[in-house]
Amino acid sequence: MTSMAPSSLGIAGHEGAGVVVAVGDDVSAIWKVGDRAAVQWVGSTCGVCEMCTNGLDEVHCPKAVHHAVDLAGTFQEYCVADGRYTNKIPDGVKDEDAGPIMCGGFSAYAACKRAAVKPGEWLIILGAGGGVGHFALQYAKAMGIKVIAVDKGREKEETCRRLGADTFIDSSSDVVAEVTRITTYGAHGVLLATPSKEAYDITPHTLRSHALQALGIPNHPAVMAGTMAALVVGKRLNIVGSLVGTKREADEALDFVTRGLIHPILTKGTLHDIDKFYDMLQEGSLLGRAVIKVSS
Repeated sequence: MTSMAPSSLGIAGHEGAGVVVAVGDDVSAIWKVGDRAAVQWVGSTCGVCEMCTNGLDEVHCPKAVHHAVDLAGTFQEYCVADGRYTNKIPDGVKDEDAGPIMCGGFSAYAACKRAAVKPGEWLIILGAGGGVGHFALQYAKAMGIKVIAVDKGREKEETCRRLGADTFIDSSSDVVAEVTRITTYGAHGVLLATPSKEAYDITPHTLRSHALQALGIPNHPAVMAGTMAALVVGKRLNIVGSLVGTKREADEALDFVTRGLIHPILTKGTLHDIDKFYDMLQEGSLLGRAVIKVSS
């Protein structure tokens, strides 16, 4: 896990939304006071290196800085952000909906794109009722993909079915057997929206010859995103990592919300609720995405 640098001032939070109250001279042509802005994990990039200019890899810019790592995060009433790398919130999208899109939402969107699963094909989403997973489920359905949602408990099942999951598997059951029963040959892709070792262990066995999409960062550094080499070769598996997305992909993800295709499920609170929400997240009982209101 990346540790917070002293320059972050110890202020966490890496996705946020609000109203612009001051504008620097060098971005006055882009922003004005009163505009609504959305802040993401990547706070700024150099904009000129190969990673920045190829349109795909700006998150890997060697000079990139990040909110809640190098910069003060969004758990504060006022947040300073680089206007060149801040997204405008479209009309019709509420701040409380835009904030979660700026990491969990557009990370899920970018992962769905990179999974390369076609309309009408099967995509398994492990952790489909969680903060990232419920976004992935909705983006996948908007792309015409058939979704097998995997999570635990009746509440998560009801949520996934309400969001359009074609079928649901409780993670306490034999997931591999159920996937085989539903798809015959295995799914065309898997998206991991959970950090559990168990999820990483079973994914190769749920696939036909297609992609293993590694999205959720494992909760233990020794967890491997893969399996025996013979299985990777024999099933021609592709193991693909996905780390958030580009600034453009954040705009694209917000556009899905504007068009009414994505409906964030929010557990709302204030700064006083952060510890409680963290405990719920660790327990797996937090529904959707937690949103903290920091100012009236």
